[in-house]
Amino acid sequence: MNTDPPPGAAGQPLLQGVRVIDLSRVLAGPYCTQLLGDLGADVIKIEQPGRGDDTRQWGPPYTASGEAAYFLSANRNKRSLTLNLKHARGLEILRALIGHGDVLVENFKAGTLEEWGLDYAALQQLRPGLICCSITGYGQTGPYAARPGYDFIAQAMSGFMSVTGAPDGEPQRAGVAIADLSAGLFASNAILAALVARANGGGGQRIDVALLDSQIALLSYVMSNFLVSGQLPQRQGNAHPNIVPYQEFKARDIFFAFAAGNDLQWQKFCAAAGRAAWAADERFATNPARVQHRAEVGRMLSELFATRDAAEWIALCEQAGIPAGPINTLERVFADPQVQARAMRVDVPHALDGSVPLVGSPLKIPTAPVQMRHAPPPLGHHTQEILGELLGFTAAQVAELRSAGVV
Repeated sequence: MNTDPPPGAAGQPLLQGVRVIDLSRVLAGPYCTQLLGDLGADVIKIEQPGRGDDTRQWGPPYTASGEAAYFLSANRNKRSLTLNLKHARGLEILRALIGHGDVLVENFKAGTLEEWGLDYAALQQLRPGLICCSITGYGQTGPYAARPGYDFIAQAMSGFMSVTGAPDGEPQRAGVAIADLSAGLFASNAILAALVARANGGGGQRIDVALLDSQIALLSYVMSNFLVSGQLPQRQGNAHPNIVPYQEFKARDIFFAFAAGNDLQWQKFCAAAGRAAWAADERFATNPARVQHRAEVGRMLSELFATRDAAEWIALCEQAGIPAGPINTLERVFADPQVQARAMRVDVPHALDGSVPLVGSPLKIPTAPVQMRHAPPPLGHHTQEILGELLGFTAAQVAELRSAGVV
C-alpha cells in the first residue's frame, strides 16, 4: 500500500513538482498553463527574444513600466525564458529543457513541431511519459487543420453567434474570448487527467484541443435542444430558451437580472410581490406554460418592476429565496462584499512595477490554497535562472547565447 503523503499534504500546492514547458502564446494556451501554475506547477514560458508573447504588445492599457494588461491576464505563476527557436542552438536548448519537463503545451500551427523534428514519438524519446498538449483553431486533423485559428472565427463558425444577441439585432460574439478561454479550460482538464493516469502507471499522452471543438461543446444545452428537436434556436437576447422568466428587467432606476428557475420559485415570487393570481393562472403556473406565453410574462413583469428601484426588488427576492442581482459595471464588481470576501482581486509584487492588480483565482482549495508565487514576468526575466538551474549554464554562457541571438 502506498503510504506517501497525498498531493497537497500540509497545504502544499497540488501540482508541486510538475514542470510545464509552455510554448504557447496569446490566450488559449497561456490561460491553460496559468491554471496549472495556480495549482503549483513550475511553468516555464518560452518566448521569442526581443518581442515575446504577442499580447505583450496588445494595448493600451499598460502598466507604468509598459506591461500590457492583456498579457497580465493570463501569465501569472510562470517564469519567462527567451529562446530563439529559429536558431539551431535554440532548438537544441529546447530539447534539453523538454528532458526536464512533465507537460508540453504549444499552440503553433499544426505540423510545426514535426517540422522541427519534435513529433510525438521524438518527444517521448526526449522525455518518456511526457504529456503533449496542442491547442489550435481546428485541431490536428480534418480539412481545416492548417488554417490559423482565432477566437472570433470560432465563435462564428460554431453557431454561437447565431444564438447570441437581441432577437431583432445582428449576431453577436461574447464580450470576452470564450472560445480561447474554454479551449484553455478543456486543455487544462485533459492535462490533469493525463497526469493522474501517468501517476497510476500510465505513460505519456497526446492531447489535441481545438477552439472550434471547444466552442461547439460550450453551446451545451442549446446545441442539445437543436439535436433533439431539429429546430433552429432563435436569438433571445438575455432571455433563456428553456426557462421563463430568466432575463434582465428595467426597474425604476436601473437594469437588474431576475431568474425564477422553477415553479416553486415563481410561486414564491408571485406571493411576495402581491401577484399570487399569476401563479394560479394556467397560462403561467408551470414553466412550459410560461415559455409558451413568454411575451406576456415579460410584459407583466416589466410593468411591475418599473414601479420600484432595483435594490428593493433584489431585497424582496433575496428574502423570498429568488435569484436576482444587479447588472454591475466593472468598478461595482470589485466593490461587492461577496467578491471582496472571495479575494477575486489580488495585488501581486512585480519586478518592474512594484505590484500589479490581477483577477484572483477562482480555484478555492482550502486544503491546498492557490499561491501567487510569480507575477506575470517581464520578458526573459528568468532566463539565467532557468538555464542555470536545469541545464547548468553559467552567467558567461548565457551572456554568450544572448550576444549570439539565441536567448
